[in-house]
Amino acid sequence: MNQPSSTRVLTYLFFNGQCEQAMAFYCDKLDATINFSMRFDQSPEAMPSGVLQEGFEQKIMHAELQIGATAIFASDGIDDKTTMGGYSLALRTDSETDAKRYFSALAEGGKIDMPLAPTFWASLYGMVTDQFGIAWMVTVPGE
Repeated sequence: MNQPSSTRVLTYLFFNGQCEQAMAFYCDKLDATINFSMRFDQSPEAMPSGVLQEGFEQKIMHAELQIGATAIFASDGIDDKTTMGGYSLALRTDSETDAKRYFSALAEGGKIDMPLAPTFWASLYGMVTDQFGIAWMVTVPGE
């Protein structure tokens, strides 16, 4: 079955109450831009009673962040209990200088899982988990 050309899979990240801080960090460190942002209390329809954690009314309900050519959706989620895992965002750039800058920035307050270094498949490749718990694989393609 052929998929329509408009079909895309987008990443949607939940930050458990830290979405605004995460977006500001990515804008500063990854040259991202915020295309759209709406808080729960700005929604044209109220959340059903008991769904939203108390104190989350001013949190981000939905946002779209642009990093290079990629759009990423983001939210605070409905509470601060949600955990994420089993995935990694792959940040690919043709510039070793940018890769080093992005990797270093993502490691600030985070954890280097695999140092950025040459590999048999890439000029540079490294894995880092940022301060928000988001896993990243930074790569510069090889020849």
